[in-house]
Amino acid sequence: MKALIINCSPVKNGATAEIASIINNELSSRYDTKSICIDDYSFNFCKGCRTCHNTAKCVMDDDITKIMEEFDNADIIVSVSPSYWADIPGQYKAFIDRCTPWCDTHEPHASIKEGKKGYSVALRTGPSMRECDRIVQSIEHFYGHLHIECAGHLGLTAIEYKENVEPRKKEIIDFCKDIL
Repeated sequence: MKALIINCSPVKNGATAEIASIINNELSSRYDTKSICIDDYSFNFCKGCRTCHNTAKCVMDDDITKIMEEFDNADIIVSVSPSYWADIPGQYKAFIDRCTPWCDTHEPHASIKEGKKGYSVALRTGPSMRECDRIVQSIEHFYGHLHIECAGHLGLTAIEYKENVEPRKKEIIDFCKDIL
């Protein structure tokens, strides 16, 4: 089985990347893992042309198809997202918007293989879990439209820098034990 871990942050070496790395290390003993960072891919914003509603294909040809191939190949998908103004970062939102060809709200639509499980990890600098819940809701809403089963989530507060992750490592590892 294959697991895809996505760093939804544009920061390749911060706290989000550190959490994604811990998850990758924990899952690698049970799964064939692959980690990606959303910022390693080049794609444009959705133009809202709705051509994909009739063709199940985007008019733009860029790295979105590469990311969706990773989604298609994975059995488990773990999205790790920081809070940017109480929600997912713009780069990840732009990716989600570009997945409209795969969205089940119109016919025809493209699709990825069925039977996938999706997990969400949200982190934020402040003490309230409310922002983490909102991030998880955004990711799970996206998963739902791709028919990815929402199988679990973790919210982590008071994490601003990479150094803040170490004291929470056991919590992250415990979460990984429930990824099946």
